[in-house]
Amino acid sequence: MEIASKLKDLIVETLKPGHFLVDVVASSKNLSKITIVVDGDNGVTIDDCSELSRSVSAKLDELDFGSTQYVLEVTTPGIDHPLKLNRQYHKNIGRGLKVHCRDKSLIQGKLIRLTDEGIFLGQEIKEGRTTIQKEVPIRFEEIEKAFVTVSFK
Repeated sequence: MEIASKLKDLIVETLKPGHFLVDVVASSKNLSKITIVVDGDNGVTIDDCSELSRSVSAKLDELDFGSTQYVLEVTTPGIDHPLKLNRQYHKNIGRGLKVHCRDKSLIQGKLIRLTDEGIFLGQEIKEGRTTIQKEVPIRFEEIEKAFVTVSFK
């Protein structure tokens, strides 16, 4: 039984408006672990994660697992979790991104906008004493991984 695929529909119908499913990972090593990664257009609170965990756990108990034990984890994507969905990119417009491209190049800048085809990063380039703004387009198929960067300014 492929639990991750069965869970996706169940989770999506359980989510609050404005929240969305990023990933479901089910692994098994003695004790199965199911990790649900959720995000929201305006964030997700710990209470939201707890509520979703209880709801999904109750639904899992209704499914026939037999005697299989599992650990259920509901979490949000941290800064070490790459962006996967267009909705995540949209949510992070105006924030810094570090983009690892498939050609092994690294591009950093501020996420300015996105289209169906890709993203546009703004970079400040110093030319002598002046600083110019450069817009760098990156197609989604060129992106291997993209991470939000944290600034402590």
